[in-house]
Amino acid sequence: MMKQISIWLPLLLMPATLIAGPAIEQWQTSTGSKVLFVPTGALPMVDLQLVCDAGSARDGDQGGLAMMTNELLFSGAGDLDADAIAAGFDDLGAKVGSSVSQDMAMVSLRSLSDADHLQPALDLFTTVIGQANFPAADFKRERKNLLTGLQQEKQSPGALAQRAFFQGLYGDHPYANMASGTEASAKKLTRDQLVAFKERYYRSQNCLVALVGDLSREQATTISEQLSTRLAPGAPAPELEATEHSTAHFEQINHPSQQTHVLIGQPVVSRLDPDYFPLFLGNHILGGSGLRSRISQEVRDKRGLAYSSYSYFSPMRQAGPFVMGLQTRNDQADEAAGLLREELQKFITKGPDDQELLAAKQNLTGGFPLRIASNGKIIGYLAVIGFYGLPLDYLDTWVDRIEAIDADQIRDAFVRRVTPDQLVEIRVGG
Repeated sequence: MMKQISIWLPLLLMPATLIAGPAIEQWQTSTGSKVLFVPTGALPMVDLQLVCDAGSARDGDQGGLAMMTNELLFSGAGDLDADAIAAGFDDLGAKVGSSVSQDMAMVSLRSLSDADHLQPALDLFTTVIGQANFPAADFKRERKNLLTGLQQEKQSPGALAQRAFFQGLYGDHPYANMASGTEASAKKLTRDQLVAFKERYYRSQNCLVALVGDLSREQATTISEQLSTRLAPGAPAPELEATEHSTAHFEQINHPSQQTHVLIGQPVVSRLDPDYFPLFLGNHILGGSGLRSRISQEVRDKRGLAYSSYSYFSPMRQAGPFVMGLQTRNDQADEAAGLLREELQKFITKGPDDQELLAAKQNLTGGFPLRIASNGKIIGYLAVIGFYGLPLDYLDTWVDRIEAIDADQIRDAFVRRVTPDQLVEIRVGG
């Protein structure tokens, strides 16, 4: 423990303006995949992510399609079944993963960087990406598991609130639907749909490759070419339609629980929105800094209405949501929900004071080194930077952009972008 503290203490004591992000290199493969690469030689490891515009917003009217496709990539490829694929990665000490959000689908590999481990791990990984065949038996099993999970979701007030909240925010927009779909859509899923989805969206020009680790530029170029050429060629997915402003909506969902889950919010901010940084910094004061935030102090410390209360902005390709939330005793739901709205209105009206603003800046910029303290964290940023088209100096300028914001900019952004009379509110509880 003392070694870890001694390593990071000098970084934490450095002036924020002296801390720079990692140098990001970018190019395009011969088949049109964007590549972002950061060389790091501290550990003999390589992290790789394939990130595709293949999230649940591409499901169309078949909910669960993107998630099932992503989850079953490692179930079979070529003449290899799921057990053979898993054993192959285990024997090499490599780890793989996959995930889906509304916007993107991700497949990852972590391997030792020496050729005896990295090259066979890459060969197996690219086989999976290029020749995934979605065996019928595995598909049926995973569809059954999906249905079981959807049935269990009915017993979770938090999950019910999340589903109703996004439906209330986005209506007919693709963002309205959960990645898991519904029981009705899960029953209609077919293996052929997964094959077609993979063929349509896991294409070279619709995916990017992110690489971080103990590699030269030449090695990174070779790896990105090996992966990109295993993808089908094809154009990027079409742009998603813009989200619309929400209209005021309240819904109470009765559930036999002693606590009520409350979610309040509206669509506000995209990844490229110029108001993102003032909104982000302001929200750190309002409800994003844990127990020190205004919402937590008012709801938890002063009134004891909830153990945890929060707010956050979740930017996406189109306008992602601003969310305030908590869970509280059923008989306190009105008071607690009203307090969330009250604190938001106060913040919009007056903005932060000088002391709050200074403390928020110090907290965020002082913690910046830890945001890029590992290969895993860096590659997560590369995926976001590359997918959303953020500037390559995004991490280099992050601290300066936070430091440059004043209280008037925060208040102005909240006044223009957050409209209390158009909030969606969902409650699930007794």
